[in-house]
Order: sequence, then structure tokens, then C-alpha cells
Amino acid sequence: MHICDIINTTQDGPKDAVKALKKRISKNYNHKEIQLTLSLIDMCVQNCGPSFQSLIVKKEFVKENLVKLLNPRYNLPLDIQNRILNFIKTCSQGFPGGVDVSEVKEVYLDLVKKGVQFPPSEAEAETARQETAQISSNPPTSVPTAPALSSVIAPKNSTITLVPEQIGKLHSELDMVKMNVRVMSAILMENTPGSENHEDIELLQVLYDFRDNQSKCLLKLFSKL
Repeated sequence: MHICDIINTTQDGPKDAVKALKKRISKNYNHKEIQLTLSLIDMCVQNCGPSFQSLIVKKEFVKENLVKLLNPRYNLPLDIQNRILNFIKTCSQGFPGGVDVSEVKEVYLDLVKKGVQFPPSEAEAETARQETAQISSNPPTSVPTAPALSSVIAPKNSTITLVPEQIGKLHSELDMVKMNVRVMSAILMENTPGSENHEDIELLQVLYDFRDNQSKCLLKLFSKL
């Protein structure tokens, strides 16, 4: 916490802190040091103000430092990779206080476009566990169906049981879809027909293609239930 006090009370504290974090991460193959640095980043994000947060979510830091660690040559364990991905995903959803997260959101969407699978957040995982427990304790009531359709809709007396991994996957996919819909809505509201921003149109196309792919993925997931 002393580190956060220095960052919050000195003029160049946020800038110097981000510079030091870059140095600790850059070309570092020591997994333990990377893990400790990620813990330090999490602590600073939670306890430092917007001046620090606005720098840590810049593309220069996220893409050129964190994303590079996902390169196979660093051979990071899966838990550290997921921690980096979860950090990017969480930051892309915004901070209190109006911190501009457009650059980290761009990095997040670019990774999604490339097919990177993001782990569910702690909140999503907890929701999945609660829903699984609720489903287990309150099995769905069977609905009478016409004899001609019963064999097509579902076998008699059958129930669908979702495992935590399936629910977590669904929540993760739906969360990405909802966030991208919000981004698309914001872009559409900011543009006037006939005078659209070219970069916004390109981003809309990327988001549309992603939404289309996500729809297919969700249908595939539902078909396995």
C-alpha cells in the first residue's frame, strides 16, 4: 500500500510506476517474477487513482507488454495466461471515474477476433456455481407435450443437467456478446447517416462479424446441452 501512496501523492508517480512495471515485464522469462508483477498491477489498479489507471489501460502497455507475454516462447502456465486475459477483459469493461478504456477495449476485441478464448471472471464463475446449485436442488418441471412431438422435443422423463464448465462458458460468451452490442450501439449513436467516421464503420463491421461468429458458437453450445 505504501507504493500506492507514493503513486497517488506525487506528480510523476503514475508515469514512473507504469515505466517500472514495463521494465519488470519486458522480456522476462521468470514466471514467478511475472506472477508477482501481475499481483502488483492488480493492487495498484484497485488502490491507485484515475491517473494511474488511465496509463495502465493504454495500448502501449497492454498490447506491447501484457499480450506479448502470451507468446509461446514465454511458455507461461495456463493460470498466468488466464490471469492476463482476465485483466484485459476486466479493464475493457471500464472503471469508476470515467477512465478512458477505448484502447484496452480495442486490444480485447482484436484478441476476440483472433479467436482467443477468455476465461470467465470470478463473478461469472460464482454465478455459474449458484445457478448449478439451484438447478440441482430445483430440477425443471416437465411440460406435457403432444405425443407426436414428445419424441422429437425430448425423451420422456428426461432432464438437462448443466455442469459448471458449460454454464461458465455460456456466461462468458453471452458477456462478450452483450459488451459488443453496447459498443455497437454507442458507435451508431455517435454517427450521423451520410457523415459516418470511416474507422467507426470498420469497427462496426468487425463487431458484426464477431457477433455472427458468436451466434454460431452459442448455437453450437446449446446443441450440446
